[in-house]
Amino acid sequence: MSNQKNKIFAIVKDDLADIETALSQSLNPYFELVSQVASHIMLSGGKRLRPLLFLLSTRICGYKGNIAIKFSSIFEYLHTASLLHDDIVDDAVLRRGQRVANAIWGNPIAVLVGDFLLARASAISVDAGSLEIIKVLSEITEEMSQGEIHQLIKKGSLDITETEYLEVIRRKTAVLFQGACRIGALISNASEEKEAALSTCGLHLGIAFQMVDDLIDYTSDTRTLGKEIGADLKEGKLTLPVIHSLKTAESSDRFLMEKIIKNKDFAAHEFETLVEMLRKYGGIAYTKKQAAAHIEKAKQALAVFSPSESREVFLLIADYILERNA
Repeated sequence: MSNQKNKIFAIVKDDLADIETALSQSLNPYFELVSQVASHIMLSGGKRLRPLLFLLSTRICGYKGNIAIKFSSIFEYLHTASLLHDDIVDDAVLRRGQRVANAIWGNPIAVLVGDFLLARASAISVDAGSLEIIKVLSEITEEMSQGEIHQLIKKGSLDITETEYLEVIRRKTAVLFQGACRIGALISNASEEKEAALSTCGLHLGIAFQMVDDLIDYTSDTRTLGKEIGADLKEGKLTLPVIHSLKTAESSDRFLMEKIIKNKDFAAHEFETLVEMLRKYGGIAYTKKQAAAHIEKAKQALAVFSPSESREVFLLIADYILERNA
C-alpha cells in the first residue's frame, strides 16, 4: 500500500466501513442474484473514491444532516452500473483481477443488474428532497452514456484527436467525480462559490484519474493492473499516450505503431515495442504531465475552503490519484 493510501485509510477507515454497510443495506433487491452480480464488482477491490469524495464534500461544507452515508452509495451504484455495461460493450475479459460479470452470468443478467443499480441510485436520490440534486444525477447518467457512445463511435479509429479524447473521458469518468463533489455541496446548502469550487475540483480529479488509468495500461502488469495488459488497444481504445505519440512519431515508426494497433492479436513483444515507442515519442511523459496539471487545478479549487481534516484528505486523494499504479 502506498504512503498516500496509508495516510488516507488511517483517516477515513470508519467512513469506508460505513460506506460498505450502506452499499449492502441500500441494495436490498428482491432477487439474491442481483446482489451476487453487483457484489462481484463492488466487493472486488473498488477504491470507493466517488462515495468518499461525496462525504468529504459534505463535511468540508459543514453538512449536519443524517442521510449522507446512505446517499454516498448512489455514486458507487452508478459507477458499478457503468462497469457492468462497459464490460459488455468492450468485450472485456478481466475486471479487477477476475472474470467480468457477463462472462459468468451472461450479457442479459449483467445488463439488467446494471439497470437495477441505476434505478436504485435514482430511488435513493429522492430522499434528499431536492429536484436540483435529482436533475444533476440525471445529467450525470446521460453524460456517462453519451461518453460511452462517443468512445464506441471512435472505436479503432486512428484519427481520434486529443480534444475528442478529453471529451470522452470527461463524460465517461470525470462527470461522476464532479457530480459526487457538487452534490455534496448541494445537499449541504453550501454557497454557490463553494459548490463551484467542489465541482471544479471533482472535474479535474476525474480527468486526472482517467489519464492515469489509461497510462497504467502501458506501465503495469496484469497482476497489478487487474485486467489484461494491452486491453485498451484490444478493445479499440486509443488513449492519450498513444494519441500523442502517433502525432509526434516519425513516419516509419508511426507505420509500425499503426500496424501493431490494428492487429488485435498482437504478441507480447509487439506490445513491448509499442510501449518503447510511447516512451520514445513522449506519450507516457506527456500524459503524466497533463494528469499532474489537472491535479494542480483540483488542488487550487480547494483554496476557498479553510484548512481542515476534510480538505487535507482531499489533497491526499489528489496526490494518490497521480501516483497510483493500479
